[in-house]
Amino acid sequence: MKISVLGAGSWGTTLAIVLQNNGHDVTLWEYKRNYARHLSKTRENKIYLPGIRIPKEINITHSLQEASEKQHIIVLAIPSQFLRGVIKKIKNYNYHNTTFVSVAKGIEKETLLTVSQVLQDEIPSVTPDKIAVLSGPSHAEEVSRKIPTAVVSASTDEDTARVIQAAFMNSYFRVYSSTDLIGVELGGALKNVIAIGAGIVDGAGYGDNTKAAIMTRGIAEITRLGIELGAQPKTFAGLSGMGDLIVTCMSRHSRNRFVGEQLGKGKKLKQILKSMEMVAEGVETSRSVHELAAKHHIDAPISESVYKILFLDADPAKVTYELMSRDMKPEN
Repeated sequence: MKISVLGAGSWGTTLAIVLQNNGHDVTLWEYKRNYARHLSKTRENKIYLPGIRIPKEINITHSLQEASEKQHIIVLAIPSQFLRGVIKKIKNYNYHNTTFVSVAKGIEKETLLTVSQVLQDEIPSVTPDKIAVLSGPSHAEEVSRKIPTAVVSASTDEDTARVIQAAFMNSYFRVYSSTDLIGVELGGALKNVIAIGAGIVDGAGYGDNTKAAIMTRGIAEITRLGIELGAQPKTFAGLSGMGDLIVTCMSRHSRNRFVGEQLGKGKKLKQILKSMEMVAEGVETSRSVHELAAKHHIDAPISESVYKILFLDADPAKVTYELMSRDMKPEN
């Protein structure tokens, strides 16, 4: 199949390599013209994925038209806050009969829409059976080195979910299928907020007990909000829920956990983000979760605490005390 990956960050580059390994005709789109030329010449993404060779068979381009027209699949590997601008441009090209696959893990802060919803909002002619999501515990740094990984492909159309499953799956990248598109999408986005909380725990010097509590009660919050937004509860016990939460809260590769850790050590958000090359989706998603929880009257104390630390300059120790001192309640 002809497949384009839009976004040459670490994950986009990795997925382009996975797809090329699987025998597909792959184009990788990089929005900076000079960096696209650099990638094409050196065959290494030294900023986002150093040490990994990009096969010469992958076509690297700065032309969005070249990457968008007459493709069987377009993979959207662009941070959620920047995606709408790219989708607006795709409308001008021949994308008909193309299936779009979102691999971004965020919620648009202005609209509170997921990536698939932004796509439908901008291009209503793209029907639900042409939209899928790929998500799960999958750091690019490991997948690019062919470390065994499992993710889930989701679409409201079961056949589409299986087509995407078959396109990506190989001996080191195992793909399951699901029809709970919104659940898989929300699991990938909401866990980033909890991962910032887990990082704060690390940075503040708390222990394993505290982190386990954050993760367990965090998945409870994710599930409550997810169900309210139309997801199936069992999805959050799977790869895109608990699986992705575990890896993002625990891994040294996690950008969201890193942001939290630095906050826990007393650094300011602007200073942290300025030092990072890559985007930590959980920062802006924290705003979205704050608004969604309020809008739907969902109790989300951990997510709300992360929001306060990120944007209201709240003290992590004080916020932790407030979390621990809430009224007694049953677990479930």
